Amino acid sequence: MIYFDYYKSPIGLVKVVANSDSILQVDFELDYDEVVSPSLITDMTITQLDEYFNKKRKIFDIPLYTVGTDFQKLVWNALLKIPYGETRSYKEIAETINHPLAYRAVGNANNKNKIAIIIPCHRVIGANGSFVGYASGIDKKRWLLNLEKNV
Repeated sequence: MIYFDYYKSPIGLVKVVANSDSILQVDFELDYDEVVSPSLITDMTITQLDEYFNKKRKIFDIPLYTVGTDFQKLVWNALLKIPYGETRSYKEIAETINHPLAYRAVGNANNKNKIAIIIPCHRVIGANGSFVGYASGIDKKRWLLNLEKNV
């Protein structure tokens, strides 16, 4: 069974999707598009998101289920290792996963990340320090990085 719930974050509505034991999706939404059917996993995720936005949580402890290519999963696992409040460039992620020339592919994998905030693709920036490439918008990326920087 698939479960849905929503969290009203300070920067917009967040949809949380889970199966019986893992998170499948955390993404910004413009409006409610599903009937809420919460579960223990969605409740736990919303609690941890609330703690994150209230500067009480730096690391998420939620089981994740990702769907993607082996390369995408490699990138997403590397993103999980970026410490709270720090950033890495697409090139640095490519080097970390031993594909030093694949920085554009890293960007594409970031764009396919379905578990925003928890798999912190917002922590990946351009090599020159610019805020580029965030599926939910650069304004949200900047906001999340400022939240983490100010803790």
